Amino acid sequence: MSPAAIIIGMVAGVILLIVAGNALASYRRLRRAEFIRRYAWPRGLLDKLTGHHPSFTRKETALVSEGLRQFFLAYLNSGRREVAMPSQVADDLWHEFILYTRDYGRFCDGAFGRFLHHTPAVALREGAPRDNSALRRVWWQCCQDENIDPRQPSRLPLLFALDTKLKIANGFVYAPDCEALRRNGDRGTQCGGDFSSSSFDGSTSGFGDSSSSSDAGSSDSGGGDGGGCGGGGGD
Repeated sequence: MSPAAIIIGMVAGVILLIVAGNALASYRRLRRAEFIRRYAWPRGLLDKLTGHHPSFTRKETALVSEGLRQFFLAYLNSGRREVAMPSQVADDLWHEFILYTRDYGRFCDGAFGRFLHHTPAVALREGAPRDNSALRRVWWQCCQDENIDPRQPSRLPLLFALDTKLKIANGFVYAPDCEALRRNGDRGTQCGGDFSSSSFDGSTSGFGDSSSSSDAGSSDSGGGDGGGCGGGGGD
């Protein structure tokens, strides 16, 4: 066999390995996404949410649980990069879930293959010297999940609509487009359209991230620690 043929064979082998690796990573991510969608919450978890919100009905606690599920999918589909929670009420449920340490540990293993740290609910801060990429990342993925245009949204994805829909005290208020509100002097509402604008805080970092570039071997900058799953507290 000539040297040229050997080189060609080696290159072809490398390409096949890369393709196979990408296919395996994609398959693994799809299986994890299905695990998240079908996951049955631990017994009594949703009842814990009424400790924070006594007026909630079963329908409302179920809605919050779907918002939290959407957040977990956003983390997975962003390649397990750093994410930030945009809903106070979903954050309440996430915190209660972590206290079920064994269940949360098994969930993390099946959903992500690593630990997902709890991060408090946050807001997009206009002009603030902070990195909003983790929140932009969640916005992008939630919009993708519901087939919403993340640049010019006509409505909000569930996770970003929860606090307003459920009238959560001190919750985060979002609107798809705040142009009319701002003309009327409203500066307290966060706007979906701002996530795609670098004029808002000088960056669009995190907007448009996907799992394809990092899911196979990424490190987490705050979203996970690469180790086994677990949580604080007791169950």
